[in-house]
Amino acid sequence: MGKNVFANHNLTMMSLGTITIEDGVMLGPEVGLFTVNHEPKNIRTVMTKEIHIKKNAWIGARVSILPGVTIGENAIVGTGAVVTKDVPDNCMAVGVPAKVVKKLD
Repeated sequence: MGKNVFANHNLTMMSLGTITIEDGVMLGPEVGLFTVNHEPKNIRTVMTKEIHIKKNAWIGARVSILPGVTIGENAIVGTGAVVTKDVPDNCMAVGVPAKVVKKLD
């Protein structure tokens, strides 16, 4: 956990696969960070992958970030997004599944 991180209420962190949150990150209410999933061919087998949220990223309310995702530096993830793939630095991603819609200046 970095410095000056803000996490709003009802943050869920399933961190078996490791979660790294760098400086200045803001997390809206009811964000879910899920590093654990199940193997589709055998649902009793657990898979884990790291989540990494880089400096000054802003994660909107009710966003779900799935295993293995990196959120780039200064990135914004819009409210309600389900993030299944990396979001590059200085980009905005929205939707289900989340897609990059804008490069930020």
